[in-house]
Parts: sequence; C-alpha cells; structure tokens
Amino acid sequence: MSSTVELTKENFDQTVTENEFVLIDFWASWCGPCRQFAPVYEKAAEENPDLVFGKVDTEAQPELAQAFGIQSIPTLMIVRDQVAVFAQAGALPEAALTDVIGQARKLDMEQVRKEVAEQQAQAGQSGE
Repeated sequence: MSSTVELTKENFDQTVTENEFVLIDFWASWCGPCRQFAPVYEKAAEENPDLVFGKVDTEAQPELAQAFGIQSIPTLMIVRDQVAVFAQAGALPEAALTDVIGQARKLDMEQVRKEVAEQQAQAGQSGE
C-alpha cells in the first residue's frame, strides 16, 4: 500500500491546512526522472510516518501545477504551517531528500513567518 496521498484541487487546500508538515511531489507518468524519484519518495514516506507525503499528477491537475508555477518536473515542495519552505525541481537522491526533510523539521517557524511578513512588508513598500 502506498503511504503517499494523491493531491487534487478538491483535497489540496484541506490537506495543507489540516497538516503541519506536507511534502508535495509534482510529477507526471511520462516523466522518466519522476518515475526514478518515486521509489525514493515512497521510502521517505514510509520512514517519516508523522509527515504527509502528497503527489500531484501535473497532467491530471494542471490547475495546481499552474498555481505553484511548476515549470519542470519532478518538483518537490515542502509546506510547513501553510508556508512553502522549500521548492526544488529535479529528482533528489535519497540522502539529499533525507537531509532536506531534516532541515525542514528544524526550521523555527516563528522566525520563518516573521521573515515572510518582513518580505511582504518590503514588497508592499517598494510597490508604492
């Protein structure tokens, strides 16, 4: 049985809102690197049962891919407390995926939210 969740436009917002830590793999069945990354992603999902591992089929869910500006696949995104804290295109090797998950777990989300608010404030000021 797969330990990943198929994300669609119907369940995406709910999944990200109700879970503190969500990894998202944007992929497509025709994509060779996506198929190579799939077992690495599945293994990470099995090794981190406390996290939500979602998959977005960019062919079946083009609106989601477009909403996140996905231009190449696979793209891995990590959302913590409804803030995207990581996004990278390309199939990660197992050690790199483990490292990224570890780094995302260690993030001080209060600090991240503070930095996001500061960036948004600066963007608002420069837009005037």
